[in-house]
Amino acid sequence: MTTANPALDLVALVRELVGRDTVSGDAGAQRDALGAVTEVLRQRAPHLQVTEGRDRDHPWTLLRTPTDPARPQLLLACHVDTVPAAEPGAWQRDPFGADLEQGRVWGRGGSDMKAGLVAAAAALAGADPQTPVALLLTSDEEIGSKGAAAAAAAVAEQRIGAVIVPEATGNRVVLGHKGALWLAVRTAGRAAHGSTPERGHNAVLDLVAVLARAGSGLPFRTDPFLGRETWNPGVVTGGTVANVVPDRAEAVIDMRTVADGGALLRWWREQPEIADVEIRVDLPPVGTPADDPWVAGLPAVVQPGPATYFTDASVLGQVVDGAPIVVWGPGTPAVMHAVDEYVEVAELEQAAAAFTDVLTRWGT
Repeated sequence: MTTANPALDLVALVRELVGRDTVSGDAGAQRDALGAVTEVLRQRAPHLQVTEGRDRDHPWTLLRTPTDPARPQLLLACHVDTVPAAEPGAWQRDPFGADLEQGRVWGRGGSDMKAGLVAAAAALAGADPQTPVALLLTSDEEIGSKGAAAAAAAVAEQRIGAVIVPEATGNRVVLGHKGALWLAVRTAGRAAHGSTPERGHNAVLDLVAVLARAGSGLPFRTDPFLGRETWNPGVVTGGTVANVVPDRAEAVIDMRTVADGGALLRWWREQPEIADVEIRVDLPPVGTPADDPWVAGLPAVVQPGPATYFTDASVLGQVVDGAPIVVWGPGTPAVMHAVDEYVEVAELEQAAAAFTDVLTRWGT
């Protein structure tokens, strides 16, 4: 197996990126991280062609080898954003200290997914300039793959033969995941003094009534590979002070889907208490057949089940004309978004070597 180019220091680059606070929504910090990775790659591989997105809020960068655009490209797609490092006092180490201890790099984003990004970058840095490969760097994946959506038109202009999304899978190949439908559902009432609630109409009680029957009422479906659809009311708000009958309430619902979310959306809109429904995220599910010839030749074990999270594959799958997509990268899924996140250095090195091997064989 071909090894990653030693000129790119994998651990040093992971520590550099983990040391950056690139929380979703901070376009400036994410743009700086995109620039840092691009600079490292251009120093190692000055032949790379670079396209930078012009979306001010959701930056992205596409780097590709200067080959005939008619040749199918292998695309690696990575995001630079992370979820916030909540409760920093609960961490054993500084979430942005990027400590190297016990064979691990510790910190927010280590597994999700800065290690995968570095492994992909190392493979691209060492790739033959005549091999048709590309690296897409995106922002704001954690809040609905907004950077990938901004880059979708540019990706659609490329001829893509296969896609690797190097999210944390413990270096197992994962063939898909559920989609995501996030809704803000709202109820409306009439304000009154808290001592005379009969003079008003309580929007919070309306919302509670809807949520109470949603679990049994929502038309959930089941897929043989992806499993059953789920819902989670992740944020609930309503009212202003205790002694005023609330005239408004809202719940943000996270539903993970196995097909088009139209039926679920209609259910919420048809409930008599609901005044308004806003779609926050609408991403389709992803699935690649296990018997796909390219998948069958990958140098890694194929996981029998789907990933439990969504990825930029939901967006990219809509613009790559049926090309196979896998989620495959270093990192431990259990520590994604968790306190004391880390990545194993051995997994990082293994991923970089495997991606390099796949890119090398893509050109033959």
